[in-house]
Amino acid sequence: MPSEPDPPPQLKEWFNEARYRAIATELTAIAPKFDGKAFLALTLDGLAERSLMQRLNQCAVAADAALPGSFQQKVRVLQKLAPKVGHEFVSIFLCDFVAMFGRDDFDFSLEALRFFTVFGSAEFAVRPFIVADQERALKTLRQWTKDADEKVRRLASEGSRPRLPWGMRLSTLVRDPLPTLVILEALKDDESLFVRRSVANHLNDITKDHPEFVLQLLEAWELEQAHLRWIAKQACRTLIKRGHPRALKLFGFGKKAEVKATLQASPQRLALGERLTLTTVITSTSRQSQRLAVDYVIHYMKARGVSAEKVFKWTEVDLPTGGTLELSKSQVIRDFTTRKHHPGKHRVELQINGQRVAESMFVLK
Repeated sequence: MPSEPDPPPQLKEWFNEARYRAIATELTAIAPKFDGKAFLALTLDGLAERSLMQRLNQCAVAADAALPGSFQQKVRVLQKLAPKVGHEFVSIFLCDFVAMFGRDDFDFSLEALRFFTVFGSAEFAVRPFIVADQERALKTLRQWTKDADEKVRRLASEGSRPRLPWGMRLSTLVRDPLPTLVILEALKDDESLFVRRSVANHLNDITKDHPEFVLQLLEAWELEQAHLRWIAKQACRTLIKRGHPRALKLFGFGKKAEVKATLQASPQRLALGERLTLTTVITSTSRQSQRLAVDYVIHYMKARGVSAEKVFKWTEVDLPTGGTLELSKSQVIRDFTTRKHHPGKHRVELQINGQRVAESMFVLK
């Protein structure tokens, strides 16, 4: 009988002893005066207790301690290392090095980030420079929108996102998103989906604080162009889930759904790790065809006995006059780093065009 496959390693194992030793070997070949013993002592001592990001940060700290010379000299050595790392996330430590030690060398550091982002994204590392001098940094980011490399162009948008997940919040841009608008306009027609997706995510960030600002912008776009409509739809995904009337109208979901609907959660009692299945039957009561945005909402029980809702996208459909739609959706109820489940009653609602039209429930044991 074949053995079970090994589980995937924890993400923090991207920075393990073998990785650090490989980096030390490469740096010794590039810079003979590199202190490999110091580098390994700093990275390996206490390794087991460090999280992923702590391991990444410590790699930058160790590189600074073990490399001789000035900041610029160290960066030039790390630029030679960059193509040899061979792992995009691990390569982020090169950007982290610049963010940690290069803030007093502004222009050189931004150029270094432009170089390093090709090997591992500098979206986190560029943010301290934006905080330090927003006007100066955004001037450089605007120039990056014309770069030949899509990863540099994406950095212009991704690095200036006001609410980038895992990244430093750009509070000034949260309050006033106008300064990055020229970047987004320059990239909205980019040939790369990689870049356009960042534009959409950037705009989605802005909708959380300035929905009308984004909607006014998108209403002026030529949304009959497929790539612009895709960006706009992704940018408004949070607003659509929240049932924002103006966002729903922009994509043809503005009318209240005329339907009868049922929602069933099965099984009604389940344990963590088991699969929940939702089924719905939606029947039109309208004399006209209807465009429907169908979502479902789970009210998760929290530790203190209160609930917090999360809206999930289900589908979009044109429902003809008198038509009936049957849908089924399933997901495993399991813990994530961003969501811990707690036992108790969980309410589930069916949302159509922003309106809650049916509900069910399940109990997590």
